[in-house]
Amino acid sequence: MNSLPNPPDVRVGVAGVLWSFRMRRFLDRFPRDRRVSARHAVRTPLKVRLWKSAIAEHAGESENISEQGMFFATDLRMGVGAVVEVVLKMPQEITGEPETEWRCTGHVVRISQVDSEVGTQGVGVQFDCYQVAKS
Repeated sequence: MNSLPNPPDVRVGVAGVLWSFRMRRFLDRFPRDRRVSARHAVRTPLKVRLWKSAIAEHAGESENISEQGMFFATDLRMGVGAVVEVVLKMPQEITGEPETEWRCTGHVVRISQVDSEVGTQGVGVQFDCYQVAKS
């Protein structure tokens, strides 16, 4: 859970805890966007496979990409918490550099149904690490 900073004039203690509790209750009334980085609506082909699995890699297509993760469509079935490896050519519009191959490892944080040519499962992945191929 995110902790709220103490205001400068309130010391940690009963008053600080009370302030934090009241602020959290106030903020909980509003919808929150947990994204830390901006999403870029980019459709690019990719390959995805389950980490340490004998299942062959599957095709997919990104719907959006950010520094922290991506959402893509695929026909590979997986669940929340699964560790995946995604390989794609990262578009220049995201990095500002010429298109290069990226190998991203992350964990699935969201699954939803989508209507795409490459699959019906939408997968949200939070990146744990990535490797950029040398040009």
